[in-house]
Amino acid sequence: MAENILVSAAELDALIGDGRCVVVDCRFDFEEADAGREDWRAGHIPGAVYADLNKDLSSPIAPDTGRHPLPDRIRFAAYLASIGWSPAKLLVAYDEGPLAIASRLWWMMRYFGQPAALLDGGLPAWRVSGRSLESGDPVPKATESCELQPDESMTVDSDTVFRHLHSDDMTLLDARSSERFRGEMETLDTRAGHIPGSLSRPYGANLEMGRRFKDPAVLRTEFTGMLGDRDPRGVVHTCGSGVTACHNLFAMELAGLKGTRLYPGSWSEWIRNPERPIETGG
Repeated sequence: MAENILVSAAELDALIGDGRCVVVDCRFDFEEADAGREDWRAGHIPGAVYADLNKDLSSPIAPDTGRHPLPDRIRFAAYLASIGWSPAKLLVAYDEGPLAIASRLWWMMRYFGQPAALLDGGLPAWRVSGRSLESGDPVPKATESCELQPDESMTVDSDTVFRHLHSDDMTLLDARSSERFRGEMETLDTRAGHIPGSLSRPYGANLEMGRRFKDPAVLRTEFTGMLGDRDPRGVVHTCGSGVTACHNLFAMELAGLKGTRLYPGSWSEWIRNPERPIETGG
């Protein structure tokens, strides 16, 4: 199970039927934080619990952090226990389709050394398959909290990024929209632009029109074409706050380009220090 990081609606249905997974709905609206939870209550995959990006998948914002700091291991372990997860079960995450938020939970599970997968196509794929939804608040049977240990080698911090600007051993890949990357618009953060030397790869480029992930071979060709002679293991993923960057990281894993890292603070943390350089255009 741990190696199967992308499952279809049919595969997820079988996992649910066998009691081998915990399904987590990650729908979230950056402009209306409670909307995702209300959408989950109105209709979700049977048995799916809810993960709130702000409350469950992030720590409180501090003066020197980005908008979605990673939760500490004790807090995250307590959340997993509250939804009935245990290491014997595969966690499968989904959202409204692009999997931009669900990929954050997938990455966090990997960061703490636990198996996880995404539902390819998200909730729309489940609906299209003809499978039913349920409404209300499922009450999962809580499990004992287990000890989680993060793999710090999977992340980099702001100081590390600063020291390696324009170096050959680190390639920054930005998952935000092209307009935000170029600094033409900024709807969430106080400054516009990108970290100097970054490459732009909007996360939506990983998907087919039906919101399913492109074939792994296609993804591999696209990423290696962008990187040229750069070592994929030197890639560090960024975005606005360390959320959608996980989508590019997932896509590279799917393509067999393993070992890339995440800058959890991303742009919203980078701009906290006015001495850090920014670029526009590109």
